[in-house]
Amino acid sequence: MAGGREIKTKIKSVQNTRKVTRALEMVSASKIRKAQDRMKASRPYANAMKQLIGHLAQANSEFQHPYLVEREVKRVGYIIASSDRGLAGGLNNNLFRKLLGEIRAWQDKGVQVDVVTIGQKATVFFRRLKVDMLASVTHIGDTPEVEQLIGIIKVMLDGYTDGHLDRVFLAYNRFVNTMTQAGSFDQLLPLPASETKVVKHDWDYIYEPDAESVLAHVLTRYIESLVYQAVMENVASEHAARMVAMKAASDNATKLIDTLNLVYNKARQAAITQEISEIVGGAAAV
Repeated sequence: MAGGREIKTKIKSVQNTRKVTRALEMVSASKIRKAQDRMKASRPYANAMKQLIGHLAQANSEFQHPYLVEREVKRVGYIIASSDRGLAGGLNNNLFRKLLGEIRAWQDKGVQVDVVTIGQKATVFFRRLKVDMLASVTHIGDTPEVEQLIGIIKVMLDGYTDGHLDRVFLAYNRFVNTMTQAGSFDQLLPLPASETKVVKHDWDYIYEPDAESVLAHVLTRYIESLVYQAVMENVASEHAARMVAMKAASDNATKLIDTLNLVYNKARQAAITQEISEIVGGAAAV
């Protein structure tokens, strides 16, 4: 059994760790509400854009934008959103594990995979894999701006427009509730048709000044809005996962401290008993 001094040192170490985990838990708890508000504020715009673009994909226009055209898949691209910091449980690793399965499935079909990453965790993880990393952005903070994401989005859009990529996906953690964050994969390009069948006849929009310029602008804004919404969902998921993980760590530290205190008391009692036995033995010998 370890000595009393060693046990006291362990108890002090665990207590210091518990202070850190409790502080991180409170920080995440204070940030999650603001992150949820920002995420919910951006959802209506993203949903409206998704519905509009879905209708455009079904419309009968003389001009067919490249983003709306299906083609044979020879190379795919993934925009991967992750966190910059750890201590968030299995949030990032669960997403990466699912994504690795998707990548291997494409590679088994002979399809090459390119990625761009958002967040330090994804950048470090995918740099070690046999995939082509075209670009990355890190340290976007808790209040990311669209301007921080335009660069990596343009890399993927240019790749699709030039024919280098045949399909583009978005991977991120979708915020369900404080206890649940789900790894999600959305197809960005080519644009999927709307799931809402508003009309059952042939129809189209009236474009001013022309379909090409309007679609080029609207579709680009649409892709940017989806990526931005995914990043906001991921930020809210990060704070929720970290809060839950740090609470569990604090609870485990408390249990460990109680166990170590019990061990310390037993060791102390054994030492006192041994000293009394030695004194009694010495007195008897005299």
